[in-house]
Amino acid sequence: MFFKLFGIALPVFFAIDMLWLGLIAKDFYAKQIGGIMKPDINWTAAIIFYLIFIAGLVVFVITPAVLKNSWSHAVLMGAFFGFVCYATYDLTNLAVAKDWPVLVTIIDLIWGAVLAASVSVITFLIATKVFK
Repeated sequence: MFFKLFGIALPVFFAIDMLWLGLIAKDFYAKQIGGIMKPDINWTAAIIFYLIFIAGLVVFVITPAVLKNSWSHAVLMGAFFGFVCYATYDLTNLAVAKDWPVLVTIIDLIWGAVLAASVSVITFLIATKVFK
């Protein structure tokens, strides 16, 4: 089941996050942390993050939601998982990075929750329709 759910979650996550990073919030991040952003993306690091994050979603959120047949579990636990993961990054930056913007931390915590909840519930809905 893991690989089937992972195979659904991966493109869902990528599509939603690229929409956020590439269109919706691109200027926000450039204005807030542009001075410390690299001109080129380290795709190896980004891909590793995506794979680990999605694996965590599948193991800790989506699989339990499918087994319980509960879309609400997918939404609530997905939001919590995303919030915790993004808090790890952003609150660490806030603690140790010089001039890390509080606004970026707040927006990222919200985004992490929204992203993970969305990916979890969409993956759940697809999986329960496809694998019935």
